[in-house]
Parts: sequence; structure tokens; C-alpha cells
Amino acid sequence: MINFDFNTQERANIHQAVFQSMETFIENTGDLEVASKLNISEIREYAEQFDFNQAADPMTIISTVINGLKKYAVHTPHPKYFGLFNPRANFLSTVADYITATFNPQLAAWSHAPYAAEIEQFLIKEFGQKFGYQSTVIDGTFCTGGAEANLTAMLCALNHHFNDFSTKGVLGMPKRPIIYCSSESHHSITKAAKTTGLGTASVVTIPVGMDLRMDTNLLIEQIESDKKAGYEPMMVVGTAGTTGAGAIDNLSVIAEIAKAHQLWFHVDAAYGGAVAISPELSTWIKGVEQSDSITLDIHKWFSVPMGTSIFLTSNKKILHQTFGVSTKYMPKDGDPEKITDPYIHSIQWSRRFNGLKLYLPLAVFGWEGYEKIIRHQIGLGNALRTGLIEKGWIIENDSKLPIVCFTHPTLKGNEAAIVQITESIVNSGKAWLSVYPVREQSTFRACITNFSSSLEDVQELIDLLDFYRTKFLNS
Repeated sequence: MINFDFNTQERANIHQAVFQSMETFIENTGDLEVASKLNISEIREYAEQFDFNQAADPMTIISTVINGLKKYAVHTPHPKYFGLFNPRANFLSTVADYITATFNPQLAAWSHAPYAAEIEQFLIKEFGQKFGYQSTVIDGTFCTGGAEANLTAMLCALNHHFNDFSTKGVLGMPKRPIIYCSSESHHSITKAAKTTGLGTASVVTIPVGMDLRMDTNLLIEQIESDKKAGYEPMMVVGTAGTTGAGAIDNLSVIAEIAKAHQLWFHVDAAYGGAVAISPELSTWIKGVEQSDSITLDIHKWFSVPMGTSIFLTSNKKILHQTFGVSTKYMPKDGDPEKITDPYIHSIQWSRRFNGLKLYLPLAVFGWEGYEKIIRHQIGLGNALRTGLIEKGWIIENDSKLPIVCFTHPTLKGNEAAIVQITESIVNSGKAWLSVYPVREQSTFRACITNFSSSLEDVQELIDLLDFYRTKFLNS
């Protein structure tokens, strides 16, 4: 009989080896190259080196895996990773991941993991209030990421707008439903339309203005035009912190439009929604409190491991209406008047206890601790803008969030040069940033995502940009 748990001493040895490796990584992340060279055949050979037809030494396997992750990856925990919304996970959240994996609670039925389920419900109520929802109407669920949360929003909108959608589905719709979002919104909205069976033709993108926010006048015109064409406007998505340039749509105006045309108003606040925890910074997303639902990615600005998101709604009945089912094999130990079984409240059935990754650090550091981290990163974003401007660079986006899109007069409009310089910096292993088009012109994009990044890291990025720009121009 194989002992999957090993014995006490073997577990202690494995724990110690893994702990020491993780300690080394945490303490020395900044000494690593931010990104590795991509040699597909080499990486594939490394991944396929073990023969599953024979047993092997666990310490050897674990060491090999850790070395592989260290050698072949973009190290998003690196302080000079200025890329997408992939932050360094805080220590307590990684501890929570281990605790969760060991206890392995099943969050499908409330009665099987009541403490875990109540922790998640507590977090949902707390965040709902931070966004300005009335405590009596707050509901929500934990999701695997923003894509699932946005899909949940679209399904809720369908069930809210079409009372018989759960039974008749898309074939029972008298008209094509239309979802509106800005041309800068996340493509998970389009993906959700494909997943629900509505198709991409149901998603209408509204152009943005020079400020990269949804043009609300064009939104009104499009809604009225679609009604005349015989379509059924159903939902509008406002974004609080677009992925590319960090724009925050005028949520208050969109809320008024949604109310006037009886549209489900969803706010994709996957990234920028984190400012809701600050009384001062929350004014940046004014209008979110009037929404029907919100997406908030915890694995972005709250610095926890992938993938953790929250879907919030101010409609207390919609999740059950959308996902409620009746089964004979699921436990019925809880009082339906007092508790909610998660499996009838979300897309997922069997579900991991993702809430603990947020609960532990929030309980230890509090809202104040998280606000300090958010303000620190916003401050670094401002320092990056200032430092670039002082060196003659041009900031192309206007965002209060720590997302900076920029170019240089000597490079403006030269996409090939911008791509080449970006690739040179990434290939150097010293920093990581990306390229993003702003008003149809390529720009460098840098985002502060790491609570351990410093002013020195920001200055090193500026120096790298100047070095490779000069090298390119002199080549």
C-alpha cells in the first residue's frame, strides 16, 4: 500500500526543503532575471524528463520543479516587473493557500464547510458596503477570476431581463439582446457573449473620447438606434480601470443612462475597484454604488495568489434565479431561510475556499494596511510619470491609477522602434514592460503591481528606457 501522506519524518524533510526554497525565492526575487529566454524545445524537454512508469525520489522531483519555475518564467513577483495585473502574492495569502489545500473544504454545500462559507459571505458583505451598496441588498460569490465574474454578470443580466431565460434559453428570445461596453473594455465581455450563446454580434463597443473613457453621448445614440432596429438593449458595462491605459469610465452618467433605458448596469472594476476601500480614493469610481453588479479581482491589487475574484450584486435574488437547481444527491442540512448553498449561487459546483487568501491578510493588516499598499503603488506611478517627463518622455494616458503609457518625441509613431526597445529591455532580464496602443499609436506601458517595488526600481526602469532608446537611435 502506497502511503500518499508519507511518514512524519518524510513530511518534515519535505516541508523544510520547500520552506527553505521559498524563503530563498522571497528574499532574493530581485536578484533573478525578470523573464527567461523562451526556448520551446528546451523547456518542453525539461517538463517531460520524468517517466511516470516508475517511481522517483520526491525530493528530487520537488527540487526539479522549483528549479524549473525559477528558470522558465516571467517572475511577476519581481520588483521590476511592470507588466500586467500580476502582483507579488503577500506571505499570509500563500500561507492561506497551503491551509486551504490541506483541509480541502468543499464549498459546494454550506453544511460541508460552514465556517469557510461564512468567511466568504462576510467578505462579500464587507466589500459590498465599501462599494456603497446598502447592506440589506448585498449578495455575491467568489469566482476564479474576472472572466468568470463578468460571465456571471452577463448571465444575471439575461435572467433579469428575460424571466424565462433559464428554461427557454437563447432560442426563446424574441429579439437579439445587446450588451454595450467601451472599445477599451476587457475582452472577457466578448468571451462571455460567446460562452452564453449570444455570440459576438450581441456586443456593441462604444468608442472612447480623447480621455479614453466611454463616450456616453455615443452610447445614448447607439441604444436608441438599436431599439429602432428591433434589437433589445439589455446591459451596459462600465470599466473602472481599463486594462490598457487605466481609464475610469464616467460611471455616474452611465448609471443614469442604464436606469433610463432599463439596462443591467455592470461595472468591471477588476483592477481599479480596489480604491473603494479608501474613503478618499473611492471618489474616483463614483457611480459604482448605483450598479447592479461589480467585478473585483482580488488577485490583482490585493496581492494574493491566482485566481481569486469577487462578483457582487445589489440584486438579492438574481444569483439564485440564475444558478438555482434542485438535486436529490446534494446535502440539505442547512436552513434555506438562513443560509445559501454556494452550488446554487454560482457557475461553479465543487469549489475551492478562495476567500481565505484575502481573509488572513485583511484580518492581520486591516483596511488601513491595504490602503497604505495601494497608496504606495499610486505614489510610485506618479513618480514614474514625473521621472519620465523630466527626461523628455511624453505621457499618453491620463489615469490616476499607477498605469503609465508613454513614448518619446524621437520614437513617437515608430511602432517597430517601440517594440524593439521593449523587447531589448525584457530580454535583458532587468525589467519587464509591454507595448499598448493609445489612440492608435503604440506606446510603452508600465504598471506598478508589486507592493515591494521601490523608487529605486522605478528609476532603474527610466534609466533602462533611456539607455536602449539611445542605443536604438545610434544603431
